[in-house]
Amino acid sequence: MQHNRFGRKLGRTTGHRLAMFRNQLSSLFAGERIVTTLHKAKELRPLAERMVTHGKHGTVHARRLVGRWIQSRDLIKKLFDEIAPRFATRSGGYLRIVKLGPRMGDGAEMAVLEFVDFQLKKKAAPAPAAEDKGKARGKRKAKGEAAEAEAAPVAEEKPKKKAAVAEHRETPAEKKSRKAEAKGEKAEPKGKVHKGKSPAATRKSSGPRKSGGA
Repeated sequence: MQHNRFGRKLGRTTGHRLAMFRNQLSSLFAGERIVTTLHKAKELRPLAERMVTHGKHGTVHARRLVGRWIQSRDLIKKLFDEIAPRFATRSGGYLRIVKLGPRMGDGAEMAVLEFVDFQLKKKAAPAPAAEDKGKARGKRKAKGEAAEAEAAPVAEEKPKKKAAVAEHRETPAEKKSRKAEAKGEKAEPKGKVHKGKSPAATRKSSGPRKSGGA
C-alpha cells in the first residue's frame, strides 16, 4: 500500500509534468478548448479553474500568481480582461470534460476540456449549387468556342488541298497515252549489241599464215 502519493504522476518526472501543465494552460486560454487524455484533463481542470479565480480577483498579486504558470503577457491579459469577467457571477465549475472514447493506436481515453460557455464557430455556408452549375456551363461554353475557333482554320485548309489534288488529276486520254509509251519502252530488244568485227571474221583471221609460194 502506497501512502502520501497524491495526484497522478502521468509517467513523467515533476519538472516534465509541470512544464506540460504550463503548455496545456497556455493552449487552453488561447483557444478556450483543448483535446487531451482523460487523466490529463482531470489533473489540469482544478489548476485552470484556480487561474480563473485569480483572474476574477484582478489584483497585482493575482497576476503574479498566474504569471508562475503562464509566461505570455498577452494570455494573462486575455484571462483577466476577457475570460474571468464572463464568470463573475459563477462561484466555480468554469470548465467541463467531455469524453471522446479510446484513441486509435494505444487505446487511451480521450476527452475535451473546455469552458462551459464555449461555442464552436459555425462554418460558412457553401455557395448555392445553381451558381456552381452556371459557372460550369460558362466554362464548357468557353471551351467549346475555343475548340471551334481552332477547328475553323483546319476546315478551311481541307477544301484547298482537295482543289489542288483535283487540278493535278490526269484525264483518261492522258492515262492512255502514258500507258502506250510505257508499253513501247518495254517492247524494245534488250540483247547486247556487238561492235567491231563479226565472230566469223575473227575465226578466219585466227588461222596460221602460209609461208613461201604455192
